[in-house]
Amino acid sequence: MTKLIIQIPCLNEASTLPATLRDLPRSIPGIDAIETLVIDDGSEDDTARVARDEGVDHVVGFPRTRGLATAFTAGIDACLKHGADFIVNTDADNQYAGTDVAKLLAPLLSGKAEIAIGDRNLSSLRHLPKIRRALQWLGSWIVRQVSDTTVPDTTSGFRAYTREAALRITITSEFSYTLESIIQSGKKRMAIAHVPIATNPPTRESRLYGSVASYIKKSATTIIRVYAMYEPLKIFTYIGVIVFSAGFLISLRFLYFYLSGLGGGNIQSLILSAVLMIVGFQVLLIGLVADVISGNRKLIEDLLYRIRTMELEQHGAPPTGSSNVDAGTS
Repeated sequence: MTKLIIQIPCLNEASTLPATLRDLPRSIPGIDAIETLVIDDGSEDDTARVARDEGVDHVVGFPRTRGLATAFTAGIDACLKHGADFIVNTDADNQYAGTDVAKLLAPLLSGKAEIAIGDRNLSSLRHLPKIRRALQWLGSWIVRQVSDTTVPDTTSGFRAYTREAALRITITSEFSYTLESIIQSGKKRMAIAHVPIATNPPTRESRLYGSVASYIKKSATTIIRVYAMYEPLKIFTYIGVIVFSAGFLISLRFLYFYLSGLGGGNIQSLILSAVLMIVGFQVLLIGLVADVISGNRKLIEDLLYRIRTMELEQHGAPPTGSSNVDAGTS
């Protein structure tokens, strides 16, 4: 039996959750059972009670707010333990059209992808200020470059995973899972598809960040940190070469003046060049150490994947295997 679990991270969503649940499909071709799972991220209202009253199959709750990334990860783990073959994540504010769940699952059911991400067509979101649309477009472009994917809407929370893909997700960010999961999946060479989706009229302002400046800072930090975890040698090599080259060019300048008989007044240049070349060389060495640590991280992620698989088998879920996907989809 093929099971789909639709997970919904919630924070004080008692008023919007019922509409979100009513919008979800009750049947999808190729899916035998559809269940819902709500992650109550320390809500101060009656979100958990409303979820149960609305017939949600599973409710996971935290005593205090832990953040969207933690709620998402807890939901993925719970879905896997409840035997999900496919997992769809959506927002509790009814932003995404629930009727598009079938469209989102189509690339996964056909075996063409392991992950599908809903594309809201950012330019069409007129309720968002132009500055936010521009920043989201820029952020998506940057994520595409560092992740080697073609996802046009990287901040979309409407996404679907196969069981195999969900088992390999390892989120470390405390801000949001959206950017990190795409970069991570791209670096793991997973097949990612994007699907045009519809959106509903906004019901409230975003609670993920308090201001545009805060969003930029947190998003940039997440992108740099995650990329550095998977490509540390590349990043430190770029930085080291730039710093070392600056010092080397300054040393050539000093040498020119020295050979011209004017070197006595430029001793500061010699000191600066020596410092920059030493620092640049040290950065390169740090890159080598970071690359070794990155290799260990990959081994740990593989070990975590095996442990998760064993836990699923202990819960009675069938063994997972490599998905038959088209590696060209990204």
